[in-house]
Amino acid sequence: MVVRVINAYRGAFSGLSKENWLLSLVMLINRSGTMAVVFMSIYVTHILQRSIADAGMIITLFGVGAVAGSASGGYLTDKIGFRPVQIITSLISGILFILFGLVTDFYTLCVIAVLTGCLTDAFRPANFTAIAAYSAPENLTKSYSLNRLAVNMGWGLGSTIGGILAAIDYHLLFWVEGFIYILVGILIFILLPPQKTAHQEAKPDKRELLRMSPWKDIFFLKFLLMVTVYITCFFLVFRLLPLYWKEVQHIGEARIGFILGLNGIIIALFEMVMVQYLQHRKSLAYYIIAGILTTASGFVLLLVPGITPMVIAFLTIILMTIGEMLTLPFINTMVIKRANAHNRGRYAAAYAITWSTAMIIGPAGGAFIVEKSSYTVLWSVLTVLCIGAALGIKEIFKRER
Repeated sequence: MVVRVINAYRGAFSGLSKENWLLSLVMLINRSGTMAVVFMSIYVTHILQRSIADAGMIITLFGVGAVAGSASGGYLTDKIGFRPVQIITSLISGILFILFGLVTDFYTLCVIAVLTGCLTDAFRPANFTAIAAYSAPENLTKSYSLNRLAVNMGWGLGSTIGGILAAIDYHLLFWVEGFIYILVGILIFILLPPQKTAHQEAKPDKRELLRMSPWKDIFFLKFLLMVTVYITCFFLVFRLLPLYWKEVQHIGEARIGFILGLNGIIIALFEMVMVQYLQHRKSLAYYIIAGILTTASGFVLLLVPGITPMVIAFLTIILMTIGEMLTLPFINTMVIKRANAHNRGRYAAAYAITWSTAMIIGPAGGAFIVEKSSYTVLWSVLTVLCIGAALGIKEIFKRER
């Protein structure tokens, strides 16, 4: 039994390029600094003494900048390459995060939030494209899962450390995250090769040229619409759920950081093996739909009364994590398989815009529902939206076939 487990993990991590391992190491360091935005809603309401609507506004403005950053990042990636885009955006993002922790004027913070969102999300399509460039086609899903493993290990570490830093001094969150972003830019400059040529594709034929733009790919646009609905719901797990745990469930910051960190730990332990086992057994759509429905069950759990808050919190994050592991790796593969070597940046940018849009809609919309009604209504709405997204994706793939 032990030998089978060892062989399963060995098979899950085999066949990946040296460059993808280096890129994942950089992403591990990058995401270990993801702590300021996680606690942003608490920072704005409890440290700056602003309303929950203002907290939603700040997070929404991060999303406004992210939309512009995602689009421009994809365009620049196809024009000048993924390496310089990642280096430049990391260095400037670090400076902006440090500045964010120094400023107290709300309207100045709004401007910095837009700029920071723009720079941090311009990094996303460049990084997404780099993974495909450094991966053999047969290992594409595994390569993205390795990157997600690094992201979530860093996320788990960052959330846990962030909770501890927040308990000491919230301003430490911005200083630490800023310096880590700067470190990431330096590491990419030193470690990441200028260009990968082993898996370069030939020039596109006429049929491929008709699909050079993701904005003319009708199936892809419909798919992204449903993905945006799902990610909007999923986004609130890491934006308003911490505030719900603190204000309604009365869970402390350190414990919130630990609970959120469990997400990264589960992914680190199980996602690569799960992807290795599942990737060729069912269609991409099957796993994406199953993951979205699992996420919906996590929101349903938040509506169950009479259970200890910490137990509900742990079970919720476990269900959300399983849903994430089933959904996001296969969405990544779906996106990159619709593209080719000449337009990956733009397809990656279109996908990144779904995250940016979710950042705009999710916190603002969620905060509005909570202020006008309650968290119970919010969890109910998110459950319905997830089920609708799952059914929508099922119909889209059915019509495509």
